[in-house]
Amino acid sequence: MSHTRTRLVMGNWKMHGSLAANAALLDGLVAGAARAGGAQMAVCVPFPYLAQARDALADTPVSWGAQDVSVHTHGAYTGEVAPAMLADFGCAWALCGHSERRAMHGESSALVAAKAASALAAGLTPVVCVGETLADRDAGQVECVIGDQLDPVLALGAEALARMVIAYEPVWAIGTGRTATPEQAQAVHAFIRASLARHGAGQTRILYGGSVKAANAASLFAQPDIDGALVGGASLVADEFLDIAAAAA
Repeated sequence: MSHTRTRLVMGNWKMHGSLAANAALLDGLVAGAARAGGAQMAVCVPFPYLAQARDALADTPVSWGAQDVSVHTHGAYTGEVAPAMLADFGCAWALCGHSERRAMHGESSALVAAKAASALAAGLTPVVCVGETLADRDAGQVECVIGDQLDPVLALGAEALARMVIAYEPVWAIGTGRTATPEQAQAVHAFIRASLARHGAGQTRILYGGSVKAANAASLFAQPDIDGALVGGASLVADEFLDIAAAAA
C-alpha cells in the first residue's frame, strides 16, 4: 500500500532522564538514525534537557521538541515557557494537550488550540493530542469526545491545520500495556482524517500513541490513515525506538 505522507515517529520522554542517561540514549539514536529510512524521527524532552538535545542532535536526522508550550508570548507567568524560547533552542515541535496535561492540569480544548496557535506563530509545529477514556469508549462516545477536542483546533483554519500534526492517543492505552487494535486505531484516525478534510486539511499527519512498541508498530503503520507514532516508554530505549522507526520506513 502506498503512503504519500512522510511518516513521523516521535518520542515523548515525559518526566524521565538525566544528563548521563540522555547522552547514551541520544548517541544511540544518532548512531542508528539510518534505520528510519525515509521516516522522520523526533524526541520531545523535558525542558531542562533542551540544550543537551540540541547539542547532541544538531546536524543529524533526528529533530527535537518540547512537551508543552505556553499560550503566552512573555510576561509574569511563573513556570511557563514561551514558544519563542523553545524556538531559541532550535525546537521543531511542541506537544499540545497531551492527555496528562488535560487530566492533571485541567487544560481545556480551547486552551490546547490556543497553545497550538501560539506555537505556530513562533515557527514551531504543534502536535495536538486527542483521545478518549475507557469510560468514553464503553459508552460509545469516542467520536463525540474526539470531535469536541478537535473543534477549537479545526476552527484555526486550513492553513494552520496544514502546519500541525494530530496525535490520537486513547487514554486507556497510554502506559497500560494495552494497545488499540490496528482496526480500532484506524477507525478513529479515519474519523479525524474526515474532520480535517472537511476543513481543507486532509493531508495533515495523524500519529497513533498508546503503548506503541516494536512488536506492534508494523501492524499499526499498515493502516492507511496512521502516519506514524507518538511513543512513550519505548522511546527511552534506543534500540526499541529505532525498531519502531524502522517499521515506519
